[in-house]
Amino acid sequence: MIPLKTQAIQTALQGDWQAAVTLNQMLLEEDPNDIDALNRLAFAKASLGDVKEAKTIYQKVLLLDTNNPIAIKNLHRLSGAGGKPTTNGQLQVSNVFIEEPGKTKVIELINTADKKVIGQLHNGEHLTLAVKRMKIFVHDPQKQYIGMLPDDIGNRLIKFIDGGNQYEAYVKTVNNTKVIILIKEVRRAPKFKNQPSFISIEKTRFTLDNKSSHKQKKENRGKAVDVDYNLSDDDSDGDESL
Repeated sequence: MIPLKTQAIQTALQGDWQAAVTLNQMLLEEDPNDIDALNRLAFAKASLGDVKEAKTIYQKVLLLDTNNPIAIKNLHRLSGAGGKPTTNGQLQVSNVFIEEPGKTKVIELINTADKKVIGQLHNGEHLTLAVKRMKIFVHDPQKQYIGMLPDDIGNRLIKFIDGGNQYEAYVKTVNNTKVIILIKEVRRAPKFKNQPSFISIEKTRFTLDNKSSHKQKKENRGKAVDVDYNLSDDDSDGDESL
């Protein structure tokens, strides 16, 4: 049988907030001071639109652990612009996931950390990017290693970062083994004025297709000229025979 704590974490990762509330409340019946369960319960409550109750729970966490980073961060978020409930009662974590061509990209991390570390992440959580040994490492707010960017994307971004571009990263989706993040360009250096940070696959394919199509048309035109030339010879020969 799957342990209750594991079930509670899984429901949160899946975004099943009603089940997350129930399971974490069951854990708190066993231990009312379970800080992890309190944090998960608060986040689930906030995600369901019960911001007031979420704040109360986070405040309880801070009574038990004054410097708890999860409670501090989320309480601050709920007290500011980032924690406003939408008209349907769901928590609007942020508008950071609005994608802009050339300025944002959704990326699956490689060489991800242990699932115990990943399991503490939440959708919308702010991450940090660090360039080390010509690679880009991704860390959570507690500076724990989360994963790395694939080399092709990492190498491209390093060039832009060294040139003065600035980026932000957020958790988009997460499960026990997979972390997908969104990276957003927040400042473009003047030297890169006309260079997008990210090039979409679709655009690349479109360009390649156009080049291929142009090449094919050119070849076809060459063949057409040859055919026309041969016909002209035939016509000429025919005229002479008359």
